[in-house]
Amino acid sequence: MLVILPPSETKSDGGRGGPLDLDTLSFPELNPIRKRIAEAIVDLAGDLDASRAALGLGATQLSEIDRNADLWLSPTRPAIERYTGVLYDALDHRGLTRAGKVKATDRLAIGSALFGVVRAGDPIPAYRLSGGSRLPDMPTLASVWKPDLSDALDAVDDFVVDLRSGVYHQFGPVRGAVTATVMTEAADGSRKVVSHFNKHYKGLMARELVRTRRTVRDVNGLAAVLADAGQRVEIAAADQILVLTD
Repeated sequence: MLVILPPSETKSDGGRGGPLDLDTLSFPELNPIRKRIAEAIVDLAGDLDASRAALGLGATQLSEIDRNADLWLSPTRPAIERYTGVLYDALDHRGLTRAGKVKATDRLAIGSALFGVVRAGDPIPAYRLSGGSRLPDMPTLASVWKPDLSDALDAVDDFVVDLRSGVYHQFGPVRGAVTATVMTEAADGSRKVVSHFNKHYKGLMARELVRTRRTVRDVNGLAAVLADAGQRVEIAAADQILVLTD
């Protein structure tokens, strides 16, 4: 099983690994695109105003431009430790057992505007680039990643749970992957898609999929793991589950 998580705009600093080496990353067939985008954001970092506009940064976020300027020089750390925020707090990689961390390395991947997708243990630096960013002299990032990202992910010989959201899913949909929609259910039975706590629940889902001893091969096995963890789930289709909250 491979669970693909969304990235986060917030990232931890530092790391103990050497500088970025694309050849150390999973899915090496994506390296030409990775290099193209990486060089573009490093060049962009030389123009403060252009960087702020392209990356959607405020006056207090100028350090993000410094991160991009040092992309090829700054230390790396495993991707699962680099990304932070609500989803990663709920996943709580640090709180997993040693065996759980081994499973996380094997089972988790993370979508990325810069790297397309990386596995949890891949060493990456801190950077700033969102799915909706528009880099100078380049089409949308979705256009840059299509169809190469889908091709790379379609080649994964495993059951895929795709928890990416919005534009990151559009970068490279995975044929046959199961997606999850988090919804609230009112007392009258009406439902609506969760926005604010969506990442939290997906982090909890990822944690259970890392910890489970079940071999998950299809949507039924996925639903069983989440139900065992106390979540209310419905199978909406062979490629979609609903996670229901109050």
